[in-house]
Amino acid sequence: MGPTRRGFWRSPLRGPWLTSVLGAVLLAGIVLMFVTGLLSYAAYNPDLGANDKTPDRGWLGFYLFSWPTHPYWLYRLTQGVHVTLGIVLIPVLLAKLWSVIPKLFSWPPVKSASHALERISVLLLVGGVLFEFATGVLNIQLDYIFPGSFYPLHFYGAWIFIGAFVVHVAFRIPLMVRMLRSGALREELRRPATAVKGDPADPTDLVTPRPAAPTMSRRGALGMVGAGSLVLLGVTAGQSIGGWMRPTALLAPRGQDPGPGPNGFQINKTAAGVGIRARDVGPAWRLVVRGPGRKRILTRDQVLALPQHRAALPIACVEGWSTEDQEWSGVRLADLAALVGFTGQAPRSCTTWCCSPCTR
Repeated sequence: MGPTRRGFWRSPLRGPWLTSVLGAVLLAGIVLMFVTGLLSYAAYNPDLGANDKTPDRGWLGFYLFSWPTHPYWLYRLTQGVHVTLGIVLIPVLLAKLWSVIPKLFSWPPVKSASHALERISVLLLVGGVLFEFATGVLNIQLDYIFPGSFYPLHFYGAWIFIGAFVVHVAFRIPLMVRMLRSGALREELRRPATAVKGDPADPTDLVTPRPAAPTMSRRGALGMVGAGSLVLLGVTAGQSIGGWMRPTALLAPRGQDPGPGPNGFQINKTAAGVGIRARDVGPAWRLVVRGPGRKRILTRDQVLALPQHRAALPIACVEGWSTEDQEWSGVRLADLAALVGFTGQAPRSCTTWCCSPCTR
């Protein structure tokens, strides 16, 4: 009855060929997204003191390495690819889910032990991919409506999803390869809607036994999905590339150029937004530098009296946006560390020494 009947879903476009084409795109895209996501976690340097907000990551951090400082644009590239690709793949993901929706309602839900394993993997796969894409988009838009911290939610969700993804690919890769090798791509891209034919019956049960009259060719369906991805690329990538392309990022919160000047760079929150009060930056402001057995308390004038340095450094954010080199000036952390006895290599953990503003 209803959606559990094979004849309920009548589109003649559905079939193993269309699903295989969309699956091949997602296979390549999701693997690249997962790899760049792992690189982002390594670049975040979770072994540096309080950087890591993920409880009990354990062996999930087995691959961590020291992120290189050169080339300086490396993180800008990897995280820009991660975020932009995630946005671009949304039309492909929705089309893939549409193409297999009859399988989500198949009855009986479990036919054998292997089928039960596949069904569980599909449940985790669909739930995981929707969770990862949804939280990723919300994070990019700075809209944290989900409970808890984005960082551990997205991190653990990614591992759950990729586990189900690997199981699903193991089940479906033979069929996908067979469909892609069938040589039907050129034929389908030439076939108009009036000549659309349902695929032969297959064990996946995606082909409807009662196809409706086609309203679109498979070429048109793939073209619509591709056009949607290109549009999203055009209105998103500018926030990562920057320069003259930044204003094209219409759907990105960092799509506007803040202009030149000392404050001409992107920010997530203003001082007022994080609760900085006038007295926190007034004459009572102090900088406390602590080291093993030593402590220095500096006023603002004393900080300004220390050697000042300038550097041109880019900004690349985990949310996918980045800026060109920004002019920074002030006291080097190495010089502050030297005040409390660190004269050699800078300490690796921010729990060893720290600088914190205080009011006294």
